[in-house]
Amino acid sequence: MIPDPVLIAGTSIPGLADAAAAELGIQVAPRTVARFPDGEVQVCLDEPVRGREVVLVHSTSPPVNDNLMELLILADACRRSAAARITAVVPYCGYARADKRRGRREPITASLVAQLVESAGIDQLITVDLHASQIEGFFRIPVDTLTAVPTIVHALRDRLPEGTVVVSPDNGRVAMAADYAQRLGCPVAIVHKRRVSGSDTIVTDLVGNVSDRPCLIIDDMISTGGTIARAVDALLAAGARPEILVAATHGLFVGDAWRVLAHEAIREVIVTDSVRPLTTDRRLWTVSIAPVIAAAIRETLSGGSLSELYHHVPESHAGGLASYLQSAPARHLTPLEASGRR
Repeated sequence: MIPDPVLIAGTSIPGLADAAAAELGIQVAPRTVARFPDGEVQVCLDEPVRGREVVLVHSTSPPVNDNLMELLILADACRRSAAARITAVVPYCGYARADKRRGRREPITASLVAQLVESAGIDQLITVDLHASQIEGFFRIPVDTLTAVPTIVHALRDRLPEGTVVVSPDNGRVAMAADYAQRLGCPVAIVHKRRVSGSDTIVTDLVGNVSDRPCLIIDDMISTGGTIARAVDALLAAGARPEILVAATHGLFVGDAWRVLAHEAIREVIVTDSVRPLTTDRRLWTVSIAPVIAAAIRETLSGGSLSELYHHVPESHAGGLASYLQSAPARHLTPLEASGRR
């Protein structure tokens, strides 16, 4: 059985890492992360990880390149310190929108990032509401994509006005909208859009009846806010009530996002703590996915199943991680796993 797991947090989401550790009944391991004057990342592990199962908790959120490099360097430090196995919990994965080529001379950056993650020595990746599920195919290591939908639905259930319609802001989020709608018992509407640039889209059509009804716009992420703002305009033009809620897993809110979202019809914006909040806007409401992350770590370390996490909000485990692992079936390392290399 893998002894004495250790949880190490990057600098992007220390609050979520601390909350997950509290759920597990363990302490976040000490480490030092600094920047040289030219921006290079310097890492030092302040606790031995030799022969131990390491869990890295870190989002590659803006600034994406800095946080991506920090994740890779933390993993490399663990590998070179003889960690038995490295599991990276990356709630928000940057470059997930770059999953295909739209032109002849463009990269597939999500594939490149997958290769970098593997090369750094990470043995397993756990993420939340990956932008495009096919990105899992770029990895040769196990990838578990959790979902924050049950957590957000649990928080929303008593706050939705009667007659609410769940709205997908584009074709890519139809399945997610259907999941929300099924859990909430609401109908679905779909906004069709056409992307003209990395930050600009045009709404072309709206499918579904929203006349004189409040709406819940859902998405996996809010970046510049342009997609949500255009969906709001389309809904109001179709006769929806000016009573709109927005829910997304990842709240990036880059640039002038809150100015773009400054519409009187938007009553509330709900996101998770997968990304460190950078605003104090009164409409923002953050719900924690720490119980989901902690449950995923717990099951991963014990060789258990993550299936229940896709359907229900996990409860806290009062016994903590140590007692849970003691009661779990022993998990033996293969010689390949014990070497710390794939």
